Amino acid sequence: MSESRRWPATVMAVLFVGYAVGKAARAREGRLGFPGGPPVSAADADRYPLDPVIAQTLACVSGLVAAGIVLATVTSLGRRLPRWVILIALAAVVLPVAAGAAIMSLDGFIGLGIGWRWYHGVVGIVCVALSLETLRSYVAATRRTHG
Repeated sequence: MSESRRWPATVMAVLFVGYAVGKAARAREGRLGFPGGPPVSAADADRYPLDPVIAQTLACVSGLVAAGIVLATVTSLGRRLPRWVILIALAAVVLPVAAGAAIMSLDGFIGLGIGWRWYHGVVGIVCVALSLETLRSYVAATRRTHG
């Protein structure tokens, strides 16, 4: 696989690790939300079904798992797994990223009342593009070896 096809997955892995670190920081504080994001009011936090520490810890773990999945698309270990396994795992990563990024972008640009700003919307669009490019790159690279 050429180096140009590895960079989207590498950038996504770095972003997912950053997400995990942010969620771990909030777990340590016992708060919902993300550093640099809109604040979560006490009323909203009280309606949430999970304790904030548990919720943020699970989100931290999901970020680390997602980083591992996108890295698997560019490593020899990941390439030895059946293609359909990686494609299902990538879909499980790309769909929530796209959904969350769409909400973040819509709120940032037109205002849904959540509190994301325009620059968060730009980050959301970039994350969707990187996710889709990671998926496209994996499909293109493995089409030659599996197809």
